[in-house]
Amino acid sequence: MTETGKGIIAIIATCVIWGLSPIYYKALSHVPPLEVLSHRALWSFVFFAAILLIQGRMTQMFALLRAQKMLMLLAALMISANWFIFILSSQIDRSTEASVGYYIYPLLSVLIGRFALGETLSPIKWLAIGLVLAAVTVLTVGLGTIPIVALSLAGTFAIYGLIKKAVSAGPMLTVAAEVTLVLPLAIVWLIGVHFAGFEGFRSGAGGAFGDNLSDSLMLMFAGPITSIPLLMFSYGARRVSMATTGIAFYINPTLQFMVAVLIFAEPFGTVHMIAFPMIWGGVIIYSVTALRQERAARKRVSSAATSGTIVT
Repeated sequence: MTETGKGIIAIIATCVIWGLSPIYYKALSHVPPLEVLSHRALWSFVFFAAILLIQGRMTQMFALLRAQKMLMLLAALMISANWFIFILSSQIDRSTEASVGYYIYPLLSVLIGRFALGETLSPIKWLAIGLVLAAVTVLTVGLGTIPIVALSLAGTFAIYGLIKKAVSAGPMLTVAAEVTLVLPLAIVWLIGVHFAGFEGFRSGAGGAFGDNLSDSLMLMFAGPITSIPLLMFSYGARRVSMATTGIAFYINPTLQFMVAVLIFAEPFGTVHMIAFPMIWGGVIIYSVTALRQERAARKRVSSAATSGTIVT
């Protein structure tokens, strides 16, 4: 199998895991979301620390923290907020809305790139963004409430991506550094849950870890199911084009949406029937445009190589 083929499989597998992950966190709905988040950070740190120790790269991670501490802290805050909102949405029957957030995230990233980085947008991409914004408006007016979960997930992940553009290190070191920064808060919260009666956002008696084998194992494996897909996605992204990676990403919210409606039986009414086709329309327009741009860029490079012109 070619390296490109391996990369596509890795990205698809990653997006399938992400798309089905609401089922995992729904099964932990009896555990307060802050407690789940704390375990997710703790066991992610254990996983990454083990890999970095084996590779002899722990000093590199600490060097990154010293060199770019503020950037890493902001990234850690954004990804922690994103994880918390996602866990909470799975527990309170808002997975449909969460899927909306991950549908609009790539387009929101494009919009942030336009105003924060000065990147140019073609009229067709503005059309895609306009459709998504119109869909959010339909959801807001039709449901009588702002889709906070969707906008928060899209916003935190898009800002996280913007921050990561300025970080001069690979995904393994950066994500390990992020969970390292969050780790002290996670440990403090878990100590409070187990010994000081912290209850988080739900009532409960003590911490779930150690209460029974099933919950303990699920909380522990929240680390690997966070860390392994990130490594897989990084592996795949290095082997396929950005356009292919971006389009494959939509497997994630599509599966989230199917899980929410078909398995969790969340409401899907007239307002959703109007808004979702608008979102999907924006996604299709954006994806087709991205593929065309990538194909045109490859042709230019190929043509330049044939003629001996150096392309910068």
